[in-house]
Amino acid sequence: MKESEERAKLLNEVEIFRDVESATLQAVAEAVEQRSIEPGEYLFREGDAADFMFVVVTGTLEVQKAAAHGADVPLRKMGEGEAGGLTSMAVPKERSASLKAEERVEVFLVPRDRFLNLMVDHPDLSRAVIGLLGNKVRGRTSQVADYLARSGADGRFSVAVFDAKPYDRRFLDDAAGDDVALNYFDVHLSAETASLARGFPAVCAFVNDNLDAECIELLADGGVRLIALRCAGFNNVDLAAAERHGTSVVRVPGYSPHAVAEHTVALILTLNRKTHRAYQRVREGNFSLGGLIGFDLYGRTAGVVGTGRIGRCLAEVLRGFGMEVLAYDPYPDHDFADRMAVRYVSLPELLAGSDIVTLTAPLTSETYHMIDAEAIEQMKPGVMLINTGRGALIDTAALIEGLKRGHIGAAGLDVYEEESEYFFEDRSEEPITDDVLARLLTFPNVLITSHQAFLTVEALRNIAETTLQNIREFRDGTEGSALSNSVISAN
Repeated sequence: MKESEERAKLLNEVEIFRDVESATLQAVAEAVEQRSIEPGEYLFREGDAADFMFVVVTGTLEVQKAAAHGADVPLRKMGEGEAGGLTSMAVPKERSASLKAEERVEVFLVPRDRFLNLMVDHPDLSRAVIGLLGNKVRGRTSQVADYLARSGADGRFSVAVFDAKPYDRRFLDDAAGDDVALNYFDVHLSAETASLARGFPAVCAFVNDNLDAECIELLADGGVRLIALRCAGFNNVDLAAAERHGTSVVRVPGYSPHAVAEHTVALILTLNRKTHRAYQRVREGNFSLGGLIGFDLYGRTAGVVGTGRIGRCLAEVLRGFGMEVLAYDPYPDHDFADRMAVRYVSLPELLAGSDIVTLTAPLTSETYHMIDAEAIEQMKPGVMLINTGRGALIDTAALIEGLKRGHIGAAGLDVYEEESEYFFEDRSEEPITDDVLARLLTFPNVLITSHQAFLTVEALRNIAETTLQNIREFRDGTEGSALSNSVISAN
């Protein structure tokens, strides 16, 4: 009896049972069965027989829906006090979604036959069920109206935006105006989530989204004709697949080269003068200076690998410190070099002659792991290596070996070749299971930032405005017209 009273107290917090009579609540409490679900296990799968209603007592369930290609796509979460399975009580039907435990979950179950008997014996329970289902219908009607408005039925061009953080949305919403409808999905875009974009003419993606051939095929099958990248790099897009499916791809070629260049210098200064370590010491009352010796940048040599917009900005800043600047780029800008007294050299000469080596190059098949064990061996002992380009420019295993031997004196990384699982996300409550990243974090002379070099007000505004400009240009374009910031123009 005491157990059913405890269950009645818990059920009283659930919306459907909140206003029923105490006798009804007690009858439901006596009918429930309790079940535990371990993390990763399913309460039920889509297509299973709907033979019970349930209430989440503790924990969180993820609602998943099978996409056209068979993978489960997360839709929403069900938390404590939420009830489900009620629509299946009157008419037997299959489950319309899967429910997976994110953590240990406790649920109360009431078998269908028992629940139907309770509704017959307790009319107030029947009224509560009908009222709740009515509210759900009204809510769905509102959602449909909202979807129709956002999907273009109101005359606006509709875009599915993936993995946009609050700081992105602020600027994207400002740039969208009244003629573009942005529909946000809080997941990475990949083959597993591409079905969410079905019915949208365009998607907006970021650097850690995976637009491989399978993903692009699914997007094209769902009606997507434009991939608008809100970044400069496009190495995460299978361009051949996009061209094959007639999908246009646009990007933001330059948002704020100053932002990335200045962050590169911030990494250099922090590692050199060890301000991050000094800050922690002083906070703990340690005012000693041991181990904090740096060197003057003035008179030293910096090597800039990649002299696009960012590389040229960086070279200017480094020249302002009085540094000699060597540069390497397969497409040198000699006018810039003459104006700024920058000297273009071969990559081996740059590596051998630089006290600091910076990477601001794009990731291509030619630049993949351009800094490998052989390249590191060519560098000066004690060199500082900075990467604000793309993670895979560096062979991370070779970098770790160089750090262990002391050949690399310091490394500043704003990017990491396997960053997509960690960067931009809060993983503070979880262990780092990437052994390579975990090893990097153990070095006191390694400074890692989470791909934040671009993160300035100016850059975010420029990214948003250029992205929306690209989308409008596609929307308003004519067949065969070239897009200004096109990687592939199939419009």
